[in-house]
Amino acid sequence: MLWRRFNGEHIHLPIKEEVKEAIIRETKKGFHLKVCIGTDSQVKGAETEFATVIVFLREGHGGFMFIHNEKTTKQYSIKERMLVEVAKSIEIAYELCDLFTAFDVDMEVHADINTNPHFKSNEALREAMGYILGMGFAFKAKPEAFASSSCANKVVN
Repeated sequence: MLWRRFNGEHIHLPIKEEVKEAIIRETKKGFHLKVCIGTDSQVKGAETEFATVIVFLREGHGGFMFIHNEKTTKQYSIKERMLVEVAKSIEIAYELCDLFTAFDVDMEVHADINTNPHFKSNEALREAMGYILGMGFAFKAKPEAFASSSCANKVVN
């Protein structure tokens, strides 16, 4: 999996090592961290592009993020695409959760799913929430899910 920083710089270490180094570096500087993981997607013609982000928030001092993009030609229903987004976020959260526990860093999984039933993405809300909470992770949906609905959204649009 290829990851990069927001400025486009490629991350050469495995993502788990890079995240560990970031946590150590930032906590040594005295920052209290919170991590939010989210995925968004955009259908562009025959392709669907997914962007997964790991957002590090320095309490009261901004933040930074790591980004992974991938494209597929597989066609999805809106509900299926929302659940694939959630699965991609959970995959990363699960890979990194022992680090967050070891370093006492709060982590949330953000889903780009609207809590308003008038939006199509809402069809996937119940399953997404159950999936994320069932894995033992904190869950946020729109409008609180900024990692997916703002950060990852900027990457795919």
